[in-house]
Amino acid sequence: MSRAKPGGRRDRVAEAIKSELSQLLAREVKDPRIQAALPAVGAVQLNRDLSVAEIGVSFLIDDKRVIDGAMQALGSVAGFLRGPLARRLNLPHAPELRFHHDQSQALGMRLHAIVREDEARRRAADAASDDGAGDGTDDGDRPAGGSGGSGG
Repeated sequence: MSRAKPGGRRDRVAEAIKSELSQLLAREVKDPRIQAALPAVGAVQLNRDLSVAEIGVSFLIDDKRVIDGAMQALGSVAGFLRGPLARRLNLPHAPELRFHHDQSQALGMRLHAIVREDEARRRAADAASDDGAGDGTDDGDRPAGGSGGSGG
């Protein structure tokens, strides 16, 4: 059983497809549904014989209706993109292009926003506890003093 080597032909072709598709989508494809969604080509995975390329596409816009329209348009232009892509990369056979909505970037941005919001809340709580030191309130970081402890 042979496995694909990192940096092997399949990886190089996938990177080249990613780069060329990004340029083709930006310069050659005139479909307003695609342009409105601001697509970014992410991961490209090729099957063993390079006949099928699975392409993850993320969008810089967060409108589901616009994204759905862009995905439909990408499916429509996939056949058109195969020829120019094969010519630019000197491939004997153009791979079938299958576009998928890659939501990992949007998820990462949401997680980053949650972390920033949580840090801001923590800073605000720390500032409030520093301002109110000695007022008898417990900020949850220190055990409450004195009574009610279990005696040993």
